[in-house]
Amino acid sequence: MDWLFLIEVVLSGLGSGALFALTGIAFVLIYKATKVINLAVGEMLMLCAYFFFGLTTALALPVWLAIILTVIGGGVLGGVVERALIRPMLGESPISVFMVTVGLSSVLIGFVELVWGGDPRTLPNFLPTKPVFIGDAYVSPKIAVCFVVASLLIAGFLLVFRKWRGGVALRATAADQGAAFSCGINVPAVFSISWIVAGMATAVSGILIGSIGGISPSMGVFGLTVLVAVIVGGLDSIAGVLVAGLAIGVIEALVGTYLGGEFKLFVTFVTLIIAMMIRPYGLFGTIEIERL
Repeated sequence: MDWLFLIEVVLSGLGSGALFALTGIAFVLIYKATKVINLAVGEMLMLCAYFFFGLTTALALPVWLAIILTVIGGGVLGGVVERALIRPMLGESPISVFMVTVGLSSVLIGFVELVWGGDPRTLPNFLPTKPVFIGDAYVSPKIAVCFVVASLLIAGFLLVFRKWRGGVALRATAADQGAAFSCGINVPAVFSISWIVAGMATAVSGILIGSIGGISPSMGVFGLTVLVAVIVGGLDSIAGVLVAGLAIGVIEALVGTYLGGEFKLFVTFVTLIIAMMIRPYGLFGTIEIERL
């Protein structure tokens, strides 16, 4: 066995896994605050990638400015979705809210196809191209940059939500909304903050993913793999999505290299089924005990 090649494949998988984890935080933040599984995360990511594309091509803005505006735009998108679609549905059955997010994903795909068409596009090449070596192992410079950026942002999220008052409010709301209300926490504001921050995370992910493989209306499928990582790790666990995201990234890299890319989704969902049979609430998810 070529061990050096195997190490290179694993490193590439860790890079993809970091992007799974970063996008997965959007799922977890929303679910922790509102108990909503947002199936439109992948499409929100796609729309942000196209927004970045429009800023850098149609408006010819500098890349750094386009990144800032795209991240802000992702936050605005998250806030608008929460205020206009999700908040009026709170209190309704979970399946109803879930179907709203399913409908939203279709609307976003249609909007992108209407504005930009259905053909794949290429983002401006702003990432470094100088080869990166870890020892003797070669790592794609784009993958390396994405891994570093995603890791720093995830660490930032963890730090902010442990030290910032808004993070404390989010954890309190996630634990018990009624108790959070009684303690004077503005729960609706926490809902909005969670969606805004999640939208910003999807914006960064969209830019990074688009810079590696280009953008298309179908790139929202990335959200399905991320959802698998979130469910395996635990819907309410940031630590869980970190571990599961990295693991699934490595698994997909190994399967795609040694079995073929057409088997990646197959193995990913087999992993989901096995994990759910062993840990129905995810590796690090909170086990809910209901009184009968």
